[in-house]
Amino acid sequence: MSNTIEIKVPDIGDFGDIPVIELLVAEGDSVAVDDGLVTLESDKATMEVPSSAAGVIRELRVKLDDTVSEGDVIAVLEASGDSATGDEKATEAVEESPAADVQEAVSEEPEQASRAAPSAAETPAPAPVEPQGRETGAAAVDPSKTPYASPAVRKFSRELGVDLYSVKGSGSKGRITRDDVAVHVKQVMSSGSPRAAGGGIGGLTLDFPELPKVDFTRYGEIERLPLTRIQKISAAHLHRNWVGIPHVTQSDEADITDMEAFRLANADDAKAQGFKLTPLVFLMKAMVASLKAFPRFNASLEADGENLVLKKYFNIGVAVDTPDGLIVPVIRDCDRKGIMELAAELAVTSVKAREGKLKPQDIQGGCISISSLGGIGGTGFTPIINAPEVAILGVSRSLMKPVWDGNDFQPRLMLPLSLSYDHRVIDGAAAARFTRFLASRLEDLRRLTL
Repeated sequence: MSNTIEIKVPDIGDFGDIPVIELLVAEGDSVAVDDGLVTLESDKATMEVPSSAAGVIRELRVKLDDTVSEGDVIAVLEASGDSATGDEKATEAVEESPAADVQEAVSEEPEQASRAAPSAAETPAPAPVEPQGRETGAAAVDPSKTPYASPAVRKFSRELGVDLYSVKGSGSKGRITRDDVAVHVKQVMSSGSPRAAGGGIGGLTLDFPELPKVDFTRYGEIERLPLTRIQKISAAHLHRNWVGIPHVTQSDEADITDMEAFRLANADDAKAQGFKLTPLVFLMKAMVASLKAFPRFNASLEADGENLVLKKYFNIGVAVDTPDGLIVPVIRDCDRKGIMELAAELAVTSVKAREGKLKPQDIQGGCISISSLGGIGGTGFTPIINAPEVAILGVSRSLMKPVWDGNDFQPRLMLPLSLSYDHRVIDGAAAARFTRFLASRLEDLRRLTL
C-alpha cells in the first residue's frame, strides 16, 4: 500500500523567498527518511530540506535558483507503509536539531557560526583534519577564507578525500558545487601531482598543502637539471612509501671482525673466478637466516590491511647506485645459494643495473631489501621501506672500535645496522630481536649453517 505526500518547506523562522541552490534528488529517485531533497540558502546559513518518509520522488516542484518560503511544496513523494504528513516530519526534523542542517554558517557573528554542528546524516563521519597553516576556530569562518559549499557537497568531498580549500567554486557567489568537486578530482588524477600520489593510502585520506612555487631567478643565477626517468619513477614510489607506511628505525651494531678476516682470506679465490667477495653477500645469507627465524619480516600487508601474507621464499633486493639513480634488483632464492654463488650473481646483476639492462622481472618479487652505504661512509640512516615489503636494512661503514671483553678493551670491527620497519606489522621488541639475531649470525659465521 502506498500514499502520496507533499513535502513542504518547514518552519525556517522569519526568512522568506530563500533561493534553492542545489537539487539533491531527481524525479524517480528512491529516498530514505531524512535524506536531503534540496539545499536552501539564506543570508545567514545553508540548510537541507529532508524527506519525511521513504519512497520514490514522483514530482519535483522546484528547480535551481527558484525561491521558496515556509509551506511551499518542494516535492511529491510516493511513500510506502504508514507515514506522517510531510509537514509533520519535516518540521520535526528541523525542530529536534535546529543546528543540524547548518554547515559553515557565514554571518556577522563568527563565534556563533564556528559552533555550527554537522548535519544528522553526516554525524558519523569525523571532520577532516585541516592541513597545517590554515586558520581554525572563529578566524576560519571568515567568508573570504572558508570554502563556500552546501552540506551535501561537503559530505561528497569528504567521501572522496578532497580538500575544499583547493577547489574553485563555479556557483553563485563562488559556491562550490558537486560538479566542481568532481572536476577537481579528475584534474588531480590526470596531473599526477604529489597531492594525488599521497591520497587514499591504506584507507586514510591524506591531503597536504601545495608545495611553494618559487621563482629562484629572483635571487641569482640558476641552472635546471632534468631528473632522469629512474629518478622520476623513484620519487613517486618513495613519496608513497614514506607517507603510506609508518616507519620506525631500529639501530644496532654487529662485530664483524671474524667475518672480515674470513672474507679477506677467500678474496683471492673469488677474484680468480672473476668477481669480488663483498661483505654484502654475508649480509644476504644472514638475512635469510633471520627471515626464517622471524617470518613476520618476510611478509607483505594486503592493500586492505586485513591480512598479512607470509612468504615461503627468500628473494632479497639489493640497492645499486647507478648513474641514473638508485635501483633495487632482486636476487632470488638466496636460501639455496652459497656465498660464492651469491657473490658471482650479485656482480653480474650490479653490472646490468648500471648499464640499464635489467628486465622488469629483475626488480620484482623481493621479500626484503638491503641498502648498503658502507663503501661511502656514515654511522646510520633511515632507509625507506620498499613497499609491499615490510622492512629494509640499511648498512653503514664499518669502524674499528674498542670493545670491552670483561677484562680489557679489544679492537673490534663494528658494522652499523639500521632496520626500518612497518610499525603496522612489526613492533619495536620484534625489530630489536631481529637486528640482534642478524648481528649474531654475522658475528659467528658458523651459525649460518644451523
